[in-house]
Amino acid sequence: MSEPSRLRLAVIIGSTRKDRFCPVPAGWIAGRAREHGGYEVDVIDLAGERLPDVLNGDDTDVPPPAPVRALAPRLASADAFVIVTPVYNHGYPAALKNAIDWFFDEWSAKPVGFVSYGGMGGGLHAVEQLRQVFCEVHATTIREALSFADYWDRFDDTGRPVDTSGAEKAAKTFLDRLAWWGHALRDARSKRPYTT
Repeated sequence: MSEPSRLRLAVIIGSTRKDRFCPVPAGWIAGRAREHGGYEVDVIDLAGERLPDVLNGDDTDVPPPAPVRALAPRLASADAFVIVTPVYNHGYPAALKNAIDWFFDEWSAKPVGFVSYGGMGGGLHAVEQLRQVFCEVHATTIREALSFADYWDRFDDTGRPVDTSGAEKAAKTFLDRLAWWGHALRDARSKRPYTT
């Protein structure tokens, strides 16, 4: 696949807690995206980005803090996003909401897919709430999602799903669908800039 036809994919590790599991499924889906052939992958770990906890509000005279300015170009250059999230108390991590809220145009008119994990619900409570949030920043969430219920039993010591064939098949469908939306929206943005 030629370089111009490849999509820039940002895989976002949505948990910043100590001893978090989030890097495991994030590393796995990033690997699948690299092997897919249609993506250039940038893994963004929110734990390392050090975004401030409080927004400036609507004060446009105050420049964004340095960590926000540093992350903005990486998000802006992405054609698509994969959000990797746990479920905390039937919701998603506060650090993830904070990261979404610091930006707006960077998300707009781009597709978002979700990889979630948790107990018996597999993190899907968090995903359903995130769909509503991303709608407000004009992003398009795809229907397909990857979910790992009882995640502590679903990955081996190397970070690969125990059900390798099932997970690989689901990941291919997920990445194919994300690529379709990524190309469609990138083409649309190039022909007619999206304004909010």
